[in-house]
Amino acid sequence: MIPTSFPEKSEIARLSARMLLEIGAVHFNAREPYIYASGLPGPTYIDCRKLISFPRIRSTLMDFLTITVMRDAGFEAFDNIAGGETAGIPFAALVAERMSLPMTYVRKKPKGYGRNARIEGAMSEGQRVLLVEDLTTDGGSKISFVDAIRETGASCHHTAVIFYYGIFPETEKTLGEHGVALHHLCTWHDVLAEARSARSFDEETLAEVAAFLDDPRAWQAARA
Repeated sequence: MIPTSFPEKSEIARLSARMLLEIGAVHFNAREPYIYASGLPGPTYIDCRKLISFPRIRSTLMDFLTITVMRDAGFEAFDNIAGGETAGIPFAALVAERMSLPMTYVRKKPKGYGRNARIEGAMSEGQRVLLVEDLTTDGGSKISFVDAIRETGASCHHTAVIFYYGIFPETEKTLGEHGVALHHLCTWHDVLAEARSARSFDEETLAEVAAFLDDPRAWQAARA
């Protein structure tokens, strides 16, 4: 069912951050930083995949994501909902169900046999596709998925994620230059604010996370 009422964006961000903290999807560790895919360190890590195991939170966040997209992009803006392999697939299915639209998914690369396809499911020329993922850091993987969608003759000008790092200013610029608008529920700044309010971590850890969020490149350079 398509949700018809929803909180303001700021309240969606706060509640989304609260839910991610509640299920233990948020990890802060300043003493032993995590190593990101880029090879650089950081004191923050988030595991949005955990959401699929918590039905009430999962359902609420998918309502939030659906209404955020419809409010920002339009109520009749899409013909197909595509999930990015692999984390985006369950969330795309849940959003597609709410919007009563076909669902497809995009492989990271051709599977190497059979049709050697990157798109699984039925996607046709001229369809307006929404790409759904769990999160985005710098937007790089989104561009690859968008390109695969566009190669079918469909269009893809929007991507929706539960969580957006929100600390690398080039992300939205990179996506925008590729003709893609980003929609999200919350960022690290929202999570930090809620973690402080709930006292989810000690003050030393929160202060170090704040320093990272204020200038991630400088924080990483000092520890690389």
